[in-house]
Amino acid sequence: MLADAANHHPDVDLRYPAVTVRLTTHEVGGLSERDVALARQISAAARDLGITADPSAVQTVQVAVDALVAAQVQPFWRAVLGYRQDGPEDLVDPRGSGPSLWFQQMDASRPERNRIHIDISLPHDQAQARVAAALAAGGHVVSDEHAPQWWVLADTEGNEACIATWLGRD
Repeated sequence: MLADAANHHPDVDLRYPAVTVRLTTHEVGGLSERDVALARQISAAARDLGITADPSAVQTVQVAVDALVAAQVQPFWRAVLGYRQDGPEDLVDPRGSGPSLWFQQMDASRPERNRIHIDISLPHDQAQARVAAALAAGGHVVSDEHAPQWWVLADTEGNEACIATWLGRD
């Protein structure tokens, strides 16, 4: 009913033991003030029903693929995953269940560095706790140059992941 009144319809994922409501404004390619307003209304309605939210469970996962010529490697990934193109840099799961792939332009080949890493986007107030958990689990900071918008972390073997906030880099 709230979504109909706002003429803005969320993606709803019902799986035991939780319901996830995902709001994005597809026309702008991300989170908008309209999404935030509807999220607040949905949260208030849930509270009125005695349902509690778990903000630490909110995230978006994206796989970042470094590419010298993205246009040459994207068709392979689109075909093997059954994804669709979403702008010049992204492939997305048409069912909305898998992580998106983002193709990051490289200037030169870097054999000493991973060519694929995972991007995890979180609410701003959850990011530092996730970074701390990763460090406590044996990870290390590769770069915090852009913190608190995003951090580059790595596991003990150097495999990288970026923790980004929705206020962050994109």
